[in-house]
Amino acid sequence: MANSNYPGFSHDAINHALEAAQRHRLERMPAQTHAEMALENGTLKVSAQCISVTVQNGQVCLNLPLGLGSVCLPIPAIFPNGTAAQACLDICTTWGIPCGVEVTVSIAGHVIVKKGFGCSC
Repeated sequence: MANSNYPGFSHDAINHALEAAQRHRLERMPAQTHAEMALENGTLKVSAQCISVTVQNGQVCLNLPLGLGSVCLPIPAIFPNGTAAQACLDICTTWGIPCGVEVTVSIAGHVIVKKGFGCSC
């Protein structure tokens, strides 16, 4: 369940990422032979959006899309409360169907934590 106190990602940005994945599937599948399809696992990761977040209590908390609810990701103690961070969302798809997300949290341009939810991409 989503927490109304946590930041989330734009529904429009998520829909644009899903449309790109579905477009890729529709363009590639008719042209692929069975042998090519067997070699490709059908997974595709599409960037949806990055948002500004703030470290609070040693973590960054977010609302995830696709009914995945809320999550709090641990941030090392060297980053105090109030530290500005960026959370980026990638949508994971299999043959154009969303099956999970990956969240990357960066501080000052450096990846601090990365976590996948649902299928891996």
